[in-house]
Amino acid sequence: MTFLTIGHRGVMGVEPENTLRSFVRADHEGLDVIELDLHLSKDGALVVMHDAQVDRTTDGTGPISDRTLAELRELDAGQGERIPVFEEVVDAVRAPLQAEIKDVAAARALAEVMTRRDLLGRVDVISFHDEALAEIRTLLPEARTALVASRYGLDVIDRARTVGAGMLVLNLRRLTLELVEKAHAAGLKVIGWTVNTPDQLKLARGLGLDGGTTDFPEIRRATRYTA
Repeated sequence: MTFLTIGHRGVMGVEPENTLRSFVRADHEGLDVIELDLHLSKDGALVVMHDAQVDRTTDGTGPISDRTLAELRELDAGQGERIPVFEEVVDAVRAPLQAEIKDVAAARALAEVMTRRDLLGRVDVISFHDEALAEIRTLLPEARTALVASRYGLDVIDRARTVGAGMLVLNLRRLTLELVEKAHAAGLKVIGWTVNTPDQLKLARGLGLDGGTTDFPEIRRATRYTA
């Protein structure tokens, strides 16, 4: 069974998260897919950062949406790295991407870039927000999408199907064999997050997951021992 390893914000366990340094390291380490997060700057740029605020991962403070891209570029995102925009990541790595969007506005901006750069075959759009995935489905009917959830029940399967998602990306700690089997029966792939230890990898494989999102490149190498 093929088990995908997805680099979480690059490889955030060993490099500054959501930076070009982290993404290039993930690509070099052979992660199958690279996951990243998108927000819109004040002037509409698709910037790569997890939080809505810059405080945790840079030397600045305040909301991303209050700063222009030029102002965001002045911040240190870790080890001298600058906050990248989505297009820079596309150009910097060869691996397929999972782009997580936080709202409908980001969905529209991402759809425009994916169309302009012909990225439908390379980028999966993922989100915790059903309405953002529904917007992507409207704008790009052929796009591959995934519903992300942390607290969930079996209803997450119907939610995914309602918005046309083909995959679930779910908190590993709440996953059950029943849910995985029902999701697979419904034609959905299931990814678990985060898979950071040998025990978590064994659990993911035992549940029959299609892949795991990880902070560490070592998990990619360890998958060969848990097949």
